[in-house]
Amino acid sequence: MLTAGGSYVADIDLPGAAYVTYVTSTAAHARLVAVDVDKAREAPGVLAVVTAADLDIGPYPPLDAAFPPAMVRPLLASDVVRFVGEPIAAIVSETREEGSDAADLVVVELDPLPAVVDVEAALTDKVLVFPAAGTNLVLHAEGGSAGTDAESCEVVVRATFRSARVAPCPIEARSGASRWEADGRLTHWLSCQGPHPIRAVLCKVYGLAPEQVRVVAPDVGGSFGGKARSYPEDLLLPWLAARVGRPVRWMPARSQDMVGLGHSRAQIQEVVLGGRRDGTMQAMEVKLLADSGAYPVVGPNLAKNTGTMSPGAYRIPRVHWEVDAVTTTTTPIVAYRGAGRPEAAALVERIVDIFAAEVGMDPADVRRRNLLRPEDFPYTSPTGFTYDSGNYQRALQLALDAAGYDDLRAEQLRRRAAGEVHQLGIGLSTFIDRTAGLPGTEYGSVELRADGTVLVRTGSSPYGQGHHTTWAMLVADRTGLPLEGIEVVHGDTDVVPRGAITGGSRSAQRAGSAVAVATDALVERARHVAADLLEAAPEDVVLDVDGGGRFHVVGTPTGALGWQDVAAATVDVSLRCESDFEGSPSVPFGAYVAVVDVDVETGEVRLQRLVTVDDAGRIINPLLAAGQVHGGAGQGVAQALLEEFVYDEDGTPLTSTFADYLVISATELPSFESSLVETPSPNNPLGAKGIAESGTIGAPPAVQNAVIDALRPYGVTHLDMPCTPERVWRAIRGAGSY
Repeated sequence: MLTAGGSYVADIDLPGAAYVTYVTSTAAHARLVAVDVDKAREAPGVLAVVTAADLDIGPYPPLDAAFPPAMVRPLLASDVVRFVGEPIAAIVSETREEGSDAADLVVVELDPLPAVVDVEAALTDKVLVFPAAGTNLVLHAEGGSAGTDAESCEVVVRATFRSARVAPCPIEARSGASRWEADGRLTHWLSCQGPHPIRAVLCKVYGLAPEQVRVVAPDVGGSFGGKARSYPEDLLLPWLAARVGRPVRWMPARSQDMVGLGHSRAQIQEVVLGGRRDGTMQAMEVKLLADSGAYPVVGPNLAKNTGTMSPGAYRIPRVHWEVDAVTTTTTPIVAYRGAGRPEAAALVERIVDIFAAEVGMDPADVRRRNLLRPEDFPYTSPTGFTYDSGNYQRALQLALDAAGYDDLRAEQLRRRAAGEVHQLGIGLSTFIDRTAGLPGTEYGSVELRADGTVLVRTGSSPYGQGHHTTWAMLVADRTGLPLEGIEVVHGDTDVVPRGAITGGSRSAQRAGSAVAVATDALVERARHVAADLLEAAPEDVVLDVDGGGRFHVVGTPTGALGWQDVAAATVDVSLRCESDFEGSPSVPFGAYVAVVDVDVETGEVRLQRLVTVDDAGRIINPLLAAGQVHGGAGQGVAQALLEEFVYDEDGTPLTSTFADYLVISATELPSFESSLVETPSPNNPLGAKGIAESGTIGAPPAVQNAVIDALRPYGVTHLDMPCTPERVWRAIRGAGSY
């Protein structure tokens, strides 16, 4: 994937392809008075320059019927620009360099309008992003208990948390290419999380039938949710290819992708938690103010996820949540690894620590008292979501034991008593995830080929998860074939008949189950063929998977038949079985312990240890599962300590390059101390749960709690993420106790 093995959109051989460059807005909010493209059209190598006035397609298809129709997004800005980075004009040129030069010749006349960056200001409607809508409110939603009576509890704590805006930052920026074939069909290549949903959008925009469109998703250099859907820039590629009569390709620069690729998180969370002095939690109220960015994509739905998942791993009898989602003059909010669940874990884990401090208990003891127990499952939370299986107490204890929790507390007390400059902080998080929560089925098929090998077709499109290995293992376990005798293909709508996105940690449960079910069906059909060849009743024939995949009569292994024999006997009959599997969501869980060293003179935070215990149901491949934990935890630590996308009050991005937006590296990370536990899910035949997003859910609050724990002697009771040196330093000085 990193050397000669990977093939990305940029590697596709497209003879005669021209390059697309977009001219984007430099203002967050302005009337688009005029776009002068005359000089650009005359520039060397330029084939076409297109503005909204030239288009006969659009707008972008609405993603949710509940969103105000006036907030629909144009493919190119026409009357108003609403965020820095919004495309205004498209240039098609012979070379990428010529397109960049021509873009400098486009003169865009803008009449500035007031920007609204802050969500609280947006909620007042003093500055309207869409005047025709009459409001910035995209939606209001609420759920959970009808009444919590949280304020009447013996102990009541309240706090307001700000979940910072982050950028996904995949190594490979968005990229795409389009070509109209001689037969009139469209071939569209895209770095994305699944070709079939992209095909559906293209068909809607261009009025084409599915059989007229082929979408190919080659290797993808990262996504994390940011490439789950099309963007206007890639949706326009077929139109531009038709305009110039040539294939076109598009690969934006990193700085352009940092403001064009969707952002995420970005919530203000007001939380009230009530309970008893003995540490029992009784009621919680959550109010969320969510940023949708300039155009509502999925930001409002992510906030609803946060509300639904806000009780976390705890038995809190009464929970109520409500959400207000608003538009702002910023990059639109999209899904990002965890998609609303990290925000839920962050709010409940912070308020639990605040509650523990109020009742004078150790944070671990409060968690022990309130965590759901094995006998509670299946459990339906006050917000209406059902948890399938778990042993949360065990996960917490394993994490505490692995970390040496008591010894850490003793060392912390020693440093505090000595007044050392480097203070120790210990942070806990216990968390849940909802995986395979996206509706719909996933496709899988297996086909026995003439040479006795098996071809697997999957609707899932991996972008680093290791699906090829996992699906091959599932087939090998059921057929006895070696891994090299199993080929897995994906990412091409001409090869795989249907599929959904790879997202929401759904793949093992849905795509994996579909492959497993299809394989079981193939084995059953092959067993009947073998029975005919062995002149035996099918019920008397078994498949010896441990013996290399041999069919034989029970008790008579001599004269066994292999898969090649079955294939030879069915040369005129296709042995292909397929499955579309949905099942129900599952709830993986975990417990993390973070240990930080905080320099109270400079504010520098160093993560010394991160102990993780993760459940993902029945683990198919432990190495791949651990890799997912490591990757997610790294991103979670980054959110806790470094990452924040910042705008000034005029909506100008201040962190649009990696010089300013701090992406984490190995320098800032310790070796993770990770372990896996298994509580199989009853909701799919594999017993699997997702694990790809667990690290981004568990790590941020654990690290954040650790930093705040280190600062407690100085009067600091809360610190929003990211816990940067400046923010830590200011918090210590602001508390006035240093």
